[in-house]
Amino acid sequence: MKTMNYIKKKSSFLKLIGCLIITIFGNTKIGYAQQEPQYTQYMYNTMAINPAYAGQRDVLSITGLYRSQWVGISGAPETQSFGIHSPLRNENIGLGLTVVNDKLGPANELYVNANFSYSIKLNERNLKLSFGVKGGFNHLKTDWSKGKFKNPDLLYNENISQFSPTIGAGLYLHNKKWYVGLSVPSFLTTKHFRENEYAIGKERLHYYLIGGYVFDLSENLKFKPTVFGKAVAGSPLTVDVSANFLIYEKFTAGIAYRWDDSVSGLLGFQVSKDIFIGYAYDYSTTDLQDYNDGSHEVILRLEFRKHTPYLSPRFF
Repeated sequence: MKTMNYIKKKSSFLKLIGCLIITIFGNTKIGYAQQEPQYTQYMYNTMAINPAYAGQRDVLSITGLYRSQWVGISGAPETQSFGIHSPLRNENIGLGLTVVNDKLGPANELYVNANFSYSIKLNERNLKLSFGVKGGFNHLKTDWSKGKFKNPDLLYNENISQFSPTIGAGLYLHNKKWYVGLSVPSFLTTKHFRENEYAIGKERLHYYLIGGYVFDLSENLKFKPTVFGKAVAGSPLTVDVSANFLIYEKFTAGIAYRWDDSVSGLLGFQVSKDIFIGYAYDYSTTDLQDYNDGSHEVILRLEFRKHTPYLSPRFF
């Protein structure tokens, strides 16, 4: 790859950031890239992926996530995610809000979306099909004064500040043992412009597929394999697979693999019936491993059960 050869020749973290920026916005007038934020603990942050998950935990649930990717590289991706959702008194309806802040070098993108879901019971075994929609906006801005990256093309010297609407939808089929979901985060394709009307980036349709199954290995041990597939035109298919264990309804431990990208270790602890904390570490398996110290991700989930009896923590 030209990008990696350039990195190896120059051995410069700042120049790596320049390559990343060029990859995202493109050297031509229109560039394409996989633009949505990336998560390793997606199985605990499902509403950020699929709006049909809103209200599916049956309680008021608040989730905060922080991800620092490729530690040691100046300007590397950094993501903060916040989500809150709950079922209404009519248990078939769920409402939620997601706010995501995603940074990469001089670029910062803010996603704010309201989520709505409606669930239909398909049989007496608690099989449900949930339909979800979301709507909101993205705000993209760049500040080329940050850092030391410079490019002779004037394109990279003009800052951007642009709002774009988002409309997305999802389906979520599930019961107490398994789930599968399909979603599109936004149906709108938005071009990002500089002042002289030249497009420097274009959002492409993304397609997300998630699935998981919970096996009861013993009274105190559950096993959940999961898969998360991401597809977007112009970029390679991304597939994450993971295997997590729930021990004594308190501790979670697992491993994950992102195809041709990284391997991960995951740990979690159910502090109380209402508080869960989790941590994930990604180790790069590409040539980029020589230039970073891995990626760190921390998640905190708070839940509030007023009159709901506590039986055992939900594993999804």
